[in-house]
Formats: sequence, C-alpha cells, structure tokens
Amino acid sequence: MDIAVVGSNNVDLITYIDRMPKEGETIEAPEFEMGCGGKGANQAVAASRLGATVRMVTRVGNDIFAANTVKNFDDNGIDTEWVLETTGSSGVAPIFVDRESNNSIIIVKGANGLLSPKDVADAGDAIAECKLLVLQLEIPLETVYAAIDLAVERGVPVLLNPAPADTRLDPKYVAKCTYFVPNETELSLLAGKDLETIEEITEAGKKILAESKLENIIVTLGSRGSLWLTETDEVLIDSTVVEAVDSTGAGDAFIGCFATRIVKGDSVPDALTTASRYAANSVTKRGTQYSYATAEEFENWAP
Repeated sequence: MDIAVVGSNNVDLITYIDRMPKEGETIEAPEFEMGCGGKGANQAVAASRLGATVRMVTRVGNDIFAANTVKNFDDNGIDTEWVLETTGSSGVAPIFVDRESNNSIIIVKGANGLLSPKDVADAGDAIAECKLLVLQLEIPLETVYAAIDLAVERGVPVLLNPAPADTRLDPKYVAKCTYFVPNETELSLLAGKDLETIEEITEAGKKILAESKLENIIVTLGSRGSLWLTETDEVLIDSTVVEAVDSTGAGDAFIGCFATRIVKGDSVPDALTTASRYAANSVTKRGTQYSYATAEEFENWAP
C-alpha cells in the first residue's frame, strides 16, 4: 500500500444558496445534493483516483449512511478492511455554498468521534505496510497522537493536516511529523494572531518550524498558492488560476494529490505544483469527491 489514511468520513449534505439566511429567517435554496465527504475520506479518494493504493482506517455508524460510505470506498478502490462499524450516527456535514463559491460547513462527528487509539493499535500492521500515513483533526486528538506514535515507531513518514484547527494540538506530536500542512487560517489560529501577508505567514511558519524542529511546513494559501518552509528552504508555489464554481473540498484534493506525488517519488516543489493544479481543477466543478478528477482526466485537463 502507498498511503494509510487514519481519519474521518462524513455524509455531505450540500445546499446551494443565494445568500445565508439571517437569524430567525427562512429562505428557499435553489439546489441540494448529497455526497460522501469528511476530510479523511476526501483525501483518501483523491489519492486513490490519482493512482495511489490507499487503506482507510475509520468508523461509520449503524445508520442508513454507513453502507453507502463503505460502497463509496469500494467504488474508489480503497481498502476497507479497517472501516469499522459502531452504534449510533455516522458523521454528517451540512454544507452551504453561495453564488461566489464560498462555503460554510457544520461538522457532526458521529462515529468519527469514537475512532480510538485501540483501533489504531489493532490496525498497526496494516498501517506499517504503507509508505505514508495521512492524518487530520476530525477524529479525537488522542487517536491522532496514537497514530503518529505508531507510525514513527514503525518507520512510516507522517503527513498531518491540522484541520479543523485545534489549539490543543500538542507541539511535541507536530514535531514528529514529516509534513505539517495547515492552511493560512489554521496557521493563524495556531500562531495566536491574524496573518494576512505572505511575510507574516512566512514569519509565523518559521517560528513554528524552529520551535518544533519540523522537517517541512507547507501552508496552503488558496488563490495565492502554497508556501514550503524548511530549515533551509522558503519556496512560494504559484496557484493555478481558474474560474471557481465550488471550493468545497479543494484543500483535501490538494493533500490527496500531494501525498500521492510524494509516495511516487516527486520532489516537494514538484508535488506542490501538481497538487495546486489538482486543487484548482476540483473547484471548477460542484461537490466534494464528485469534483476529484481521475489521473487520466487530470492529465488531459488544460486550465
């Protein structure tokens, strides 16, 4: 296996709106779609569609959404041996997308909140067979920490996407990761102050880099591209300019593509350049996983 993803899955309930309602107001929305999402599942699907072999470690509920989620993993060629069922609700994400493709998201963790350190330990051999472990923060922090410890012990590099941002994230676990990939909003929260300019973002990233002794920090900057920082490198990767339709899941598309290119042997700058193009491709289409191109589709795409 190329990639193990220990993380979340959700059912996305996507409402396309002209504007957000005011408090106490009811408005009509023109369109609604339902799809599979969750940061962990999104990143796994993106990677698999681009040709990586992917194993998912996650939990679903025992509700009407669970079978559809497992089928979606199967349909996308993802190993589901460690997709575990638990009593209660699956994860759910109501998403609201306006005419400018801006989105607002509410996360209901459901079964994702029950993915445990024991689950990680039980899946230890399966994780250790992979070339890269990918993590996010839509599962309990103690489970994220257990996965990092296991990967480090078994010699598997770790990519941590600290999303959604959590100020409780322990810097000593961040320091164990090979790749730490926040977006600019998440970096601002971790830095404890607003960051607007590239200079401010670079300074905050370098501070975290120095304090944690991290190997790589990659800050995703949306339309401004991405910033790669190491002890000796400071590289700004330009974004790919497109007309955005729906930005939901673009960050996960970026992570899935970057992870795939890294395990395939690309350099970090080359992997970031490709990931930027892949994320840009995703925002030209509606939906989350619906918008993720296959390797063939991506190869034939000209922005």
